[in-house]
Amino acid sequence: MPLPYLLLDHISVTYDTAGHVHTAVRDLSLSLARGEIGCLLGPSGCGKTTVLRAVCGFEPLGGGRIVLDGREVANAQLSEPPERRHVGVVFQDYALFPHLNVAQNIGFGLARMARAERRERIEMLAQRVGLAGALRKYPHELSGGQQQRVALARALAPAPALLLLDEPFSNLDLDLRERLAVEVRDIIRASGATAILVTHDQHEAFAMADRIGVMHAGAIAQWSPARELWRTPANRVVADFIGRGALIPGTFRGNADGGGISLELGEISVSAALADKLLRNADKGAYPLSVEVLLRADDISHDPASPFEATLVRRAFRGADQLYTLRLASGREVVARVDGDLAHEAGERVGLRLTVRHPVAFAASPVSI
Repeated sequence: MPLPYLLLDHISVTYDTAGHVHTAVRDLSLSLARGEIGCLLGPSGCGKTTVLRAVCGFEPLGGGRIVLDGREVANAQLSEPPERRHVGVVFQDYALFPHLNVAQNIGFGLARMARAERRERIEMLAQRVGLAGALRKYPHELSGGQQQRVALARALAPAPALLLLDEPFSNLDLDLRERLAVEVRDIIRASGATAILVTHDQHEAFAMADRIGVMHAGAIAQWSPARELWRTPANRVVADFIGRGALIPGTFRGNADGGGISLELGEISVSAALADKLLRNADKGAYPLSVEVLLRADDISHDPASPFEATLVRRAFRGADQLYTLRLASGREVVARVDGDLAHEAGERVGLRLTVRHPVAFAASPVSI
């Protein structure tokens, strides 16, 4: 098995402020193969940008080590300076030089390259990011999306060992962010670079990354491909952040070969794999099991013939579909994606049925019987 191109091995980063020690990153590990795109995903303050700064060499390690292309560049005792790590960075605000045009910005890190070779590389990168006709323009003459492409081309120009992107789309509108995320992924793929993206937006993470690490309180709660994060979140932290749904109590009856979970809105079938996980994590001897099931918008459908109803709290029209927020008899709220032509009003009773294809559930406390 080949060694990872980037390895973060149980790293920690601490700050000492007025005698108070704060651990921003704790015992964090991840690895990326050459050419892979990874993502650190999480809310503000979870430590994801601090990880990027440690990889760059801007923050010393309190523990662990960082290995890049087989070379240990940092540990608790030593830290290779940023300029020797050969890392490219795309900052949140792009940090373009306003007095330099597009060509000069892209070529800023190529001063030691022969003039003809430098010009050829600038033109090639400008072509790759879709700015071949804008080389003489200055940053203030460009749109936000164009500035982002210049920043990306400048970071890729010296052919860095690793490319780091810190919230690169946060200053752009939603439609442009979603489109650029796919374009930037293709540009990075074409360059052959290994990259880490930092973002709080799961849509950007899913659009760009091969592997995603959901961060919580300075640690990675799960490091997995996007499909695995969505279908089998490792814990409630990941389920809550990725799922954008509601954890609803239910009762599991079955054995390690499978079974079913009874919910307020009906019953769902459980695979042998999920049943085994629930039984292993439950209190010993407890049966039936009290569980919590993650219900996302796609797990609930409108069905006027269903005996299960909920009260419509509010609706958000989105064109082809709508998001209904519904209050169950227990007082808990769930969200359902329904047809855009439905016209229920707040306070109405709405028939619902469960359409759960990939159940996500966690063992809770024993059920009293």
